[in-house]
Amino acid sequence: MKNYATIADTKKIEQEKPLDERLQAKSIYDLLSKTAKKFPNKDALSFQLKSGPNDPAETLSWEQLTREVTKTSNALRSIGIKETDVVAYVLPNCTEAIVSFLAGTTVGIVCPISPLLSPEQIAGILNEVKARAVISLKTFPKTDVAQRVNEALSMTEGVETLIEIDLLRYLKPPLTWLVGLLRPKITRSHSAKIVAFDEFINNHAGNTLSFEVSVNDRIAACFHTGGTTGTPKIAQHSIRGMLYQGWGLLSVIDWDENDSMLCPLPMFHVFAVYPMLMTCVTSGAHIIFPTPQGYRGESVFENFWKLVERWKVSFFVMVPTAASALMQVEVNSNVSSLRYALCGSAPLPKELFNKFEQATGLQILEGYGMTETTCLISGYPPAGTKKIGSVGIPFPYSDVKIVNLSEDGKVLNECEVNEIGEICVNNPGVLVGKTYTDSRKNKNLFVFGTHLRTGDLGKLDSDGYLWITGRAKDLIIRGGHNVDPAIIEDVLSGHPSVAMVGAVGQPDSHLGETPCAYLELMKDSTTHSEELMKFVQENLDNKLAMPVYIEVLTELPKTPVGKIFKPELRKMAITRILNLELQDKNIKASVNDVVEDKVNGLTALISAPDEIKNETIGASLNQFIVPWERS
Repeated sequence: MKNYATIADTKKIEQEKPLDERLQAKSIYDLLSKTAKKFPNKDALSFQLKSGPNDPAETLSWEQLTREVTKTSNALRSIGIKETDVVAYVLPNCTEAIVSFLAGTTVGIVCPISPLLSPEQIAGILNEVKARAVISLKTFPKTDVAQRVNEALSMTEGVETLIEIDLLRYLKPPLTWLVGLLRPKITRSHSAKIVAFDEFINNHAGNTLSFEVSVNDRIAACFHTGGTTGTPKIAQHSIRGMLYQGWGLLSVIDWDENDSMLCPLPMFHVFAVYPMLMTCVTSGAHIIFPTPQGYRGESVFENFWKLVERWKVSFFVMVPTAASALMQVEVNSNVSSLRYALCGSAPLPKELFNKFEQATGLQILEGYGMTETTCLISGYPPAGTKKIGSVGIPFPYSDVKIVNLSEDGKVLNECEVNEIGEICVNNPGVLVGKTYTDSRKNKNLFVFGTHLRTGDLGKLDSDGYLWITGRAKDLIIRGGHNVDPAIIEDVLSGHPSVAMVGAVGQPDSHLGETPCAYLELMKDSTTHSEELMKFVQENLDNKLAMPVYIEVLTELPKTPVGKIFKPELRKMAITRILNLELQDKNIKASVNDVVEDKVNGLTALISAPDEIKNETIGASLNQFIVPWERS
């Protein structure tokens, strides 16, 4: 929609016809087949093992991709996978990851798992979803994915088949010879049957499915959420919700078969799978994945603009940390094909938003989504009023309510315009009462019997723009990755000198937030923060959760019932970081308080002599997501 700009445009779309009349298919395979029929020879998918603009790439047309998905679906059905069975994949980005996702939704329930998780976490997910088959990597130099999956399978029950992909096929001599010499050897510690992916699928037909795909809505995917202690929460997704995600962006952005999307995000994250991949499956656009590690791949940032030129990219997707890195890379290529940069996963600081647009000349469309809602909730309207700091307006057929809740989850009232409360969402991706695989986690998760409690705090302004002001759930969002503070707290609590610990996010100009921890020691203990930092570094497996700062307090702030009062810890972290920044820039100003502002959330109050201008303070502090004002 070329002129999508306001909530009125959203309502117009909703009133024209019901969503089900807009969706083009009844299943993911049906949608893929229709797109392949419309655009058989157009490029669908490209994958580069390396990031150079002239490095080899594998490209499949829509017809070829559909053939690979058909073969893989038939192969999975041949080993007994049915609609209620789970096929998991533990993969970096590669052609087979996309094929595995699409085939998994066709034959049963697909469960993408991050290859960065520990063996214990992978095993926990596989056991909870009762996976029958796992698709992963064969051992390969410079990666231990196969080793961790092997260890995970020794702790699982029910996985009958391990299907291994060999990345060697993406290489040519002499690299293929080197891999043969350097390939790690592992001792198998599980009973699952092991088959090679190519051999597994090549004996099956690619022109038609050997079974009927149900036209009824059903659960077809489950994704784990951010890192937690033990098994992460696992959210379920329906076919209808997934089809909606593929349609959602098309309702507000002109995006068709002539466009291309550069996606350096991982295929275990809903942001890559739904708004990106599913939108391309719906529209016939071309999606490109550079390197198995995406943005973390070698020289991806250095080569980024050259990749844009190579693939004539229309859109690319990023998180705030990627935006920060990209604006420091000279745009030394022809990037005239670019139209928008799509950003999500974490709040984008206003200063970074402005700097990125100034450095690149690109408009950023920031959005908001959750694993629990099958991703998309709201997005920046391309033709709308620019409100930097907001996450746009709710997508069509999505209803957002801001609600005040009691401590036991009861609705007190819906909030007024600009009043902060918990963000609650109903859209076609919300499965009421069935959001998580663990039914216990669905208790008290919904209000009005329809709206999912997101755990995020925010407000709706008079134009219907959504603003996120904090998190009720205490999650730390480090560069787009959710970090559960319990991971840090559990490890530090294991130190014999620690009595209590509270982990929170501290402001970071590059990552948005980084973890920090405040501790209260046992009586008469003299342990210092350096020793505690060494302890956590030795005992915390999740590197994204590693605290960057530890401070020992005489006593942690607590509520009347004895719980650690984390808002006070956040205030301390904000004060410390912002004061350090002001001191580093030799600005004669300081934070004299951090207050809970009804409109903006936690806000730093800055004290400074009259001769210090707001522009000078802003040049230092606007790189952080924390709002500030002069006291």
